[in-house]
Amino acid sequence: MNLQELLGSELPIIQAPMAGSQDHRLAAAVCQAGGLGSIPCAMLAPAALRLELEAMRASSARPFNLNFFSHVPPEPDAAREANWREALAPYYRELGLDLANIVSGAGRLPFNDEAAALVEEFRPAVVSFHFGLPAESLLERVRRSGAKILSSATTLDEALWLQARGVDAVIAQGLEAGGHRGHFLDFDLSRQLGTFALLPQLVDALRVPVIAAGGIGDARGVAAAMALGAAGVQVGSAYLLCPEANTSALHRAALQSPAARHTMLTNLFSGRPARGIVNRLMREQGPLSPMAPAFPLATAAIAPLRAAAEAQGSSDFSPLWAGQNVAGCRPIGAAELTRELAAGLAM
Repeated sequence: MNLQELLGSELPIIQAPMAGSQDHRLAAAVCQAGGLGSIPCAMLAPAALRLELEAMRASSARPFNLNFFSHVPPEPDAAREANWREALAPYYRELGLDLANIVSGAGRLPFNDEAAALVEEFRPAVVSFHFGLPAESLLERVRRSGAKILSSATTLDEALWLQARGVDAVIAQGLEAGGHRGHFLDFDLSRQLGTFALLPQLVDALRVPVIAAGGIGDARGVAAAMALGAAGVQVGSAYLLCPEANTSALHRAALQSPAARHTMLTNLFSGRPARGIVNRLMREQGPLSPMAPAFPLATAAIAPLRAAAEAQGSSDFSPLWAGQNVAGCRPIGAAELTRELAAGLAM
C-alpha cells in the first residue's frame, strides 16, 4: 500500500500543521489540490475546534489530517518563573507594561478526552501527533474511529518507539524544519539529524512508511526525498505566504526579507525548542535559555510583549517560525503550490 492509499489523498504530499499561521482554509485548499491538508489543534479549545471541523467539512469532502500535541503538562516552577520575569522586566518597562498583569495559562493543550470525542464524532481520515503519542487509552479511541495515525520522530530511537506502538506512518522531522521540534525521548539537540541524514536511516529500519519533513520547499526537494526512500513529504514553511494562510503581515515581511536566511532553534517563545527567524529577543537573550519556563508555560510572559510590539509594527518579540529553506515560500495559492510540489514526484 502506498501513502496515498493509506491516507486517502491523491498525492503523497502533506501540508504541515502550523498553529497560529493557519486554519481550515489552508488545509481545504491543499486537499482540493490532491494533497493532505492539516488542521493544527493544540491551540484550539474544544468549541473552537468544533467550529474548525464544521468549516472544514463545508469546504472540502476530501480526507484531511488533525494534528495534536501529546506533551505532558509541567508542574509550575515559581522560582524559574520569577527568574524568567526578571529577565524580561527591561522589555516590559520599555513597552510600558506591568509584569503583574501577566495572565497565567498553558496556551497549548495536549490531546485529551474532549479532543478524542471530537475525533470520534467527525472521523477525520488522519490524526497526527507531535511530541510522541498520547496515553494508550486515548490512542485506542483514535484507532477505533478509523483514523490513520502519524507521529513525528527526530531520531531513529523515536521512530522505532512509534512503530512499536502501532503508528501507521512516521514523519521524519529533520533539524531544518520550522516550528517546534517533535522530540520526546531525548532532548539533546545534538542527537537530531538533518532530514536527508535521518530519512534513509528510518527507511532502512522501519516497516511502516516514512514521510520526510524539513527543508523541502520545491519539486527538487520532493524528488530528493523520494529518491532516498520517502513514501511522501510534509511541507510547512513553503505554505506560509499563501493567501489562504493566516500568517501575520509582520511574519510575511520577515519571510520575504534577508532575515529569513538566518533561523535558529529557540525555547524563548514557548519553553520548547522551535525553529524561527532570528529577532531581537533571540539575539539579546540567547536563543536557548535555561530560564524559560517549561513548555508551554513560557508563552504567558511573552504574549504581552508580543502584542505591544506588534501594535507598534515590530516583530522583536514574535515567534517567526520558519525552516532553514524558505526558497519555495512565495505568495501563490496553496493549490498551485501543491501542484508545483507534486511535479517532483515525476523527477
